[in-house]
Amino acid sequence: MSSEEKTAHYDGPSGGWGSVRGIARIFGKEWPTPLATETLFRQNKPGGFMCVSCSWAKPANYHPFEFCENGAKATLWELTTQRCSPEFFAKHTVTELREWKDYDLEQQGRLTHPMRYDPATDKYVACDWDEAFREIGSELKLLDPKSVIFYSSGRASLETSYLYALFARMYGCNNLPDSSNMCHETTSVALKKVIGAGVGTIVFDDLSKCDAMFFFGQNTGSNSPRFLHPLQEAAKRGVQIVTFNPVREKGLEFFTNPQSPVEMLTGKETRISTQYHQVRPGGDIAVLMGICKHVFAADDEAKTQGKRVLDTGFIEQHTSGLEEFEAKVRAISWEEIEHESGLSQQIIEGAAQVYVEADRVIGVYGMGLTQHMHGFENVALFVNMLLLKGNIGRDGTGISPVRGHSNVQGQRTVGISEKPDLVPLDKYAAQFGFDPPREKGMNTVEACEGILSGKVKSFFGLGGNFVRAIPERGRMEDAWTTMRLTVQVATKLNRSHLVNGEIAYLLPCLGRTEEDMQLSGPQSVSMEDTFSHIYGSLAKRKPASEHLLSEVAIVAGLAKATLSPNPMVKWDEWVGNYALIRDQIAETYSEEFHGFNERMWTPGGFYRGNSARERIWKTKSGKAEFTTPKTMTAVGFGEAPGRYRLITMRSNDQFNTTIYGFSDRLRGIEGTRDVVLINPAEMKRANLREGQVVSLVSDAEDGIEREVAGLTVVPFSLPDGCLGAYYPEMNPLMPLSHFDEQSKTPAAKSVPVRIRAASKTSCVTD
Repeated sequence: MSSEEKTAHYDGPSGGWGSVRGIARIFGKEWPTPLATETLFRQNKPGGFMCVSCSWAKPANYHPFEFCENGAKATLWELTTQRCSPEFFAKHTVTELREWKDYDLEQQGRLTHPMRYDPATDKYVACDWDEAFREIGSELKLLDPKSVIFYSSGRASLETSYLYALFARMYGCNNLPDSSNMCHETTSVALKKVIGAGVGTIVFDDLSKCDAMFFFGQNTGSNSPRFLHPLQEAAKRGVQIVTFNPVREKGLEFFTNPQSPVEMLTGKETRISTQYHQVRPGGDIAVLMGICKHVFAADDEAKTQGKRVLDTGFIEQHTSGLEEFEAKVRAISWEEIEHESGLSQQIIEGAAQVYVEADRVIGVYGMGLTQHMHGFENVALFVNMLLLKGNIGRDGTGISPVRGHSNVQGQRTVGISEKPDLVPLDKYAAQFGFDPPREKGMNTVEACEGILSGKVKSFFGLGGNFVRAIPERGRMEDAWTTMRLTVQVATKLNRSHLVNGEIAYLLPCLGRTEEDMQLSGPQSVSMEDTFSHIYGSLAKRKPASEHLLSEVAIVAGLAKATLSPNPMVKWDEWVGNYALIRDQIAETYSEEFHGFNERMWTPGGFYRGNSARERIWKTKSGKAEFTTPKTMTAVGFGEAPGRYRLITMRSNDQFNTTIYGFSDRLRGIEGTRDVVLINPAEMKRANLREGQVVSLVSDAEDGIEREVAGLTVVPFSLPDGCLGAYYPEMNPLMPLSHFDEQSKTPAAKSVPVRIRAASKTSCVTD
């Protein structure tokens, strides 16, 4: 590589000393209490607490340090000694704070008091809990329930989520969007349709029984680093790991295990992927069609020798729709596959041959598949590939979407859903003596549309940073202030708390690490991991403030202030003893949660089951369904001179919208997030130079002007025709109208943009 073609990169592996230094940096900066080390030792272990970061398993046979770099950062972030008190808010207007960076807002530390927005002074002022509950309840009583949004992030426990959903439905609506709407809703919709279960089919032990894994659009090193341990073990025993991703993510290339003294002292690293291919953004459909095309060709050849590559017995007994799909695959040309994927026939066939030769295959994916306008087809085709050889419903096989947030999957399990057909409403009615609403509620995109149109009058945010996380942020922030009431439950200050309705409250809650003391004593809560296992979580740290309430207590307090009394709904008793909430969950969801309280401390969690894993297909046909794609690209817009496909990315120094710092170590980018990544050949074609400051402007054909300015050009290894930049900073460029057609998941992995150089009157084009 010539000097002018050098790109930003990281020479080391994921893990190793880089990971240790990343944790140490946060430890020193946050000045956590001396008990922080003891807290980390309890993280993700039986009898301990479950990490607030990703939803990876809490294994029965755990490591001494059962946390990753980002998990440690999340815990230390919560244990900070910094406090965001009423004195801080007295010094700063909300208008002033809106100009602060996300990082600087969260650096103020833990919220300590319930706060009410005072429009006369443009400041938050302290209030007591009784006032907050009373005033919020009074406002909710005046509003049409259909105009109120009950949003939840992925961190709330099963107990909180269950009560929250009950509150919303007793209030009179199914407007229960959650963070899944922004990332893995495509998974829920696609898997539900094609295999009858809306979550992944593998369990943790399957990772030790497969002989090949195929990864599509998943950044293990940053988003689920504890996954690297079983991946390293798999690589060492010869498992073939084939990766397709537009970005070369270090975690799927090389790993040095921080748990291994030998590897740390010698610098020994393990190669993870045996093949790594940089597919064009949106080109996964073409890749999967190419793999299947090779599988059919290999089966044709095998038949001449009296053998089969396809699992014909499984296909005949357990699937439908193969004929139409096979005809489509055979008819598609390699020329079209190569064009849409950006990869050669030879490369795709080389990957496909691994699949042909493997007996037990796991398919792993992330938001690189789900966040496209045709994300449904991405996921469905991945399932097609696995079905061809019976790779669902056997040990060591299955489809594995990796969830990125601690309990986002579990929230759906216990009723957080805008889709009434996914919730046992008849059981709700019998259990609590009310008539639940039956009409579909609003998801995230529909909630945004409702805010823009004025249909939505109130927004309740149970955690998260909704305004920062959604598309079309500029327009959304303007519309947000027209709502009557906004309520945010949080542990730290973020941008969503600074864009308020006419009446606004900021309610601070306990963190996952903090002891939750109620009338019956210290309370435990529970979460579900990405493998559908349920775990108890018990916190022991002293709360950051005596004025904090648990999320359960906040939800119950608001429900009591809003709803008419109901003798079958015992909010006070439930707050006093969370085991009683789990009894209610077990009654509503008896198949999955029977014996909930007795099983929640099972080492390794208890499995709530998955019908598709048992080859019971709860689909319309009663079988696993092959689907035939109507497009060869997941991108919902055409090609045009000067138009790029923007991939929004997270650094390894952030979790969702939480920015821990400005060190994207695994990509070799330090000190800033205001960058646009582009490969050297594209830079040359666009007459750009390294370090040049440019803007990105929307190239969506909807007549709406969108721009993010002040971005520094950084040469980076990416496919032609695409750019990379950080989420959530690029969200203003994402059209609200660009979402997966089936699930309405925003299309954050293929955003149409142009590069605008110094002059605002001219765009850089090919």
